[in-house]
Amino acid sequence: MENKTIYKDLQGKRALVTGGTKGIGKAIADQLAQAGAQVIVSARNYPVDTLAHHFIAADLTRPDHVSKLEQEINEKFGGIDILINNVGGLTTPSGGFSTLTDQHWESELQLNLLAAIRLDRVLLPKMLDQKSGVIIHISSVAGRQPLWHLNMAYAVSKAALNSYSKTLSSELASKGIRVLTVSPGATKTPPMEKVIHDLAASQGIPVDDAFQQLLNHVGGIPMGRMAEPEEVASLVHFLVSPAAAYLTGANYAIDGGSLPVVN
Repeated sequence: MENKTIYKDLQGKRALVTGGTKGIGKAIADQLAQAGAQVIVSARNYPVDTLAHHFIAADLTRPDHVSKLEQEINEKFGGIDILINNVGGLTTPSGGFSTLTDQHWESELQLNLLAAIRLDRVLLPKMLDQKSGVIIHISSVAGRQPLWHLNMAYAVSKAALNSYSKTLSSELASKGIRVLTVSPGATKTPPMEKVIHDLAASQGIPVDDAFQQLLNHVGGIPMGRMAEPEEVASLVHFLVSPAAAYLTGANYAIDGGSLPVVN
């Protein structure tokens, strides 16, 4: 992606990006740091590549790991100003309701909904004390356009996240804290590439054909390509910046125009 000027509009801000070691999360972490923020990233495992940001290992589906993450952040940084709830993913099989067990539903809700709820709950008190903060929930267009044969449980968990994020924004708006949702569409990340390759393997078709089939399922992408992670990061950077000070409660789709609805 072409380099661009990043405004230093986040100087002095402390930001936590969950799932921040690869894909969209890494792009967000890097861009917030370029904008002047002190960035903390969390993930289940330390990344193979050298990381430029403070790293805390945490599995956010485990309450004890969330407590340890909160403790380290408060002890080392005194809280945060920006929380990017990016951790999540599609972990369940395709095929519709009959393929999904109770455990599938539970794991998808833990990863895509309850992880964010737990983290918000432990980090919000410091934001409330300072009467300022921004929380971004990274959702998915699947939460508004579910595909039963590909992502039923994932889509339901993201729809629940959308509702939670909107509700939380209403509670916190008068307290100086903004809450927003960002819903990427097809984005060039390792998980998306895996989905496409798995689809190709399951049907015995070329990867390019599998990608086109996926595009056909969502009605195509008018812009004709997937998003780059850095493009999602640019939207997130804007939303947490002072330029977006009057924005809260909204859900921003960044999907190349693929959602066939009036937003």
